Amino acid sequence: MSGAALAVVVVVVFLLALYLLQRYGDLRRQQRMVLLGTLLSWYLCFLIVFILPLDVSTTIYKQCILDNAIHPTSVTQERRTNQTDDNSAVNPTDSILKVCEEPWSYIPDAILPVFWRVVYWTSQFLTWLLLPFMQSYARSGAFSRVGKIKTALIENAIYYGTYLLIFISLLVYVAAHPQWKFTWTELQTIGITAANTWGLFLLVLLLGYGLVEIPRSYWLASSHGYLLAKTYFKAAKVATEKVAAEENLADVMEEVAGVHESVRYNHCLRKCVDTIITKCPSEYKEELGRTVESSGGEQNVPPTKRGLIKLHKKVISAVQSHGQTQVQWSILLEEAFHLEDVAKSQSSPIRQFIHSSPSERHASWIHRFIYTPTVEWYWECVLRQGFYRLLAVLLCLLSAAVVWSECTFFTTHPVLSLFAVFVQMAEKKHNYICIEMVCFVSILFLCVCVYSTVFRIRVFNYYYLVPHHQTDAYSLQFSGMLFCRLTPPLCLNFLGLIHMDSAISHQDRIQTSYTSIMGSMRVLYFISDGFYIYYPMLVLLLCFATFYSLGSRCLNLLGFHQYITDDHLTADLVDEGRELIRRERRKIQKAEDGENRRWAWRERYGVHGATGRTRAGYTELNDDQSSRVTEIQSSAVTFTRQDGEDVEQKRGLLRDHSSDEDSPNRRPTGGRYLSLSPPRTGIFDDV
Repeated sequence: MSGAALAVVVVVVFLLALYLLQRYGDLRRQQRMVLLGTLLSWYLCFLIVFILPLDVSTTIYKQCILDNAIHPTSVTQERRTNQTDDNSAVNPTDSILKVCEEPWSYIPDAILPVFWRVVYWTSQFLTWLLLPFMQSYARSGAFSRVGKIKTALIENAIYYGTYLLIFISLLVYVAAHPQWKFTWTELQTIGITAANTWGLFLLVLLLGYGLVEIPRSYWLASSHGYLLAKTYFKAAKVATEKVAAEENLADVMEEVAGVHESVRYNHCLRKCVDTIITKCPSEYKEELGRTVESSGGEQNVPPTKRGLIKLHKKVISAVQSHGQTQVQWSILLEEAFHLEDVAKSQSSPIRQFIHSSPSERHASWIHRFIYTPTVEWYWECVLRQGFYRLLAVLLCLLSAAVVWSECTFFTTHPVLSLFAVFVQMAEKKHNYICIEMVCFVSILFLCVCVYSTVFRIRVFNYYYLVPHHQTDAYSLQFSGMLFCRLTPPLCLNFLGLIHMDSAISHQDRIQTSYTSIMGSMRVLYFISDGFYIYYPMLVLLLCFATFYSLGSRCLNLLGFHQYITDDHLTADLVDEGRELIRRERRKIQKAEDGENRRWAWRERYGVHGATGRTRAGYTELNDDQSSRVTEIQSSAVTFTRQDGEDVEQKRGLLRDHSSDEDSPNRRPTGGRYLSLSPPRTGIFDDV
């Protein structure tokens, strides 16, 4: 193939990274540097995951050629003996050539080393320098580029002081050792070893949680009752966080209003105040304008520039927290409504999935012709439970294989690591496709366990990847930074599981091109022969702790409420969440019913005759709902009325207008989530 497979993978991985960024980020509203840094970090990490299996198969092919060159007689004799049993005679030369078959994805020698150097060092530059700097820059409350850069440099200098201390300690250890010469290569190896050691330390902690929680989550997700109860629990928690975020935002806006009144338009700090106001939500901007118009000649004490910088940072944080809680609440509402519809459809004799609100049905051709209500009913009520349980069993077997291999991968005689056994069996048969599939599935499963754990264990929901373009810039940068830090040690750990890392397995064989750029880990024996071998065994203890929910119980005792089925507080939160969901459903249904009655009134009596009086109270019906009429007509909600409608129904219709006209809790149609946070394109703007 001569590198064709590598070129195809490079293009496919880029499209995958771009699709995920479009799903989680907002390509139109977020700052271009944030999107570029996140896209590049995700792309490089996905490249490592997808191309490392090709590197393994190419290395096995090179090892086969080397073995034939060193021991041609033994290989020929073995091949001749096997073919004699089949009554076939071949000459020795042909048997030597047929032993090593070139893989379909063979990559030439000169390509992979250069490729891995570019990928690895670019990802390390992103994760240790650029992305942390961009995070601090984005979070800074300064009003000028110089001020933002100064703040970012100070924060990162404090943060990297600990890493510099560890690096200097390792440097002194190597320089004082009499057997080693202090060269640039060894210095480079020490830096790589320090980064991989930090990543492996965090990797095992996250892996121990994900190996148990992911299979268990799929097994429990097969039960609609469990999912609905947990959704109610989440709703109670998110509602509390939502109220706290709204109160915090209101308090911050009060401070902004005070500053807005005290700093007049001819003041030298007025540009800073205008920058703060641009970060406020639109409804608060209008309120600030009305406040200034209604205020007399009162003037408060003008703030200092340092106070404005702190206020600017508080505004950015409050708006971000408010937007995240609003989006989470919208997602939870839709999940709860859908699960309640599933429960109703299961008990219904009609084998069609019935949505409580027709607006939940998407109008795409997939839902019209493929994913019809009948197909949806069979999936949600019949097939989903069995599929999820089968998937949970397969994931559980993979988790058991990972735990066993992590505890036994250092044993080479006999080979106990299951991944090493599978790769060696495929290597004997020269089945390179099987080798690549085993490597890819294993690495992908490890990545899912590690990365999903990061966003499952959220402290105050600070980092949260939200679909439907709702992930904020800070979470996107954090995800890219974390991926770049964890992917190299994860892949290096996997190479140890399949006995392709000689620093751990101590086998005399060709190294993969990926391992060669890491340098010789034997420079630091206490890490290669100690930490890299025995520390991964800790994953077994972490799996037991996760299985018995020890971490969740500890967090529950500390006040971070977790979903524990046998806990009284959990039951109370489930009841509270159920009542909150019912209340929201009543509000939404009430608003929709009012809109439907007004639409039917206009359909019957005409738009121009929509203003009238009743005998009961001369209620006036204003014709100011043209936009909502259009919205209701597009939602395809049918409404029937009888010709013999009495006066009481008309009176109730007119009363509904005043109660439902300004309902703020209407759900967006079509299953979309409205953007609940202000545009972030100006997050790096100065003024």
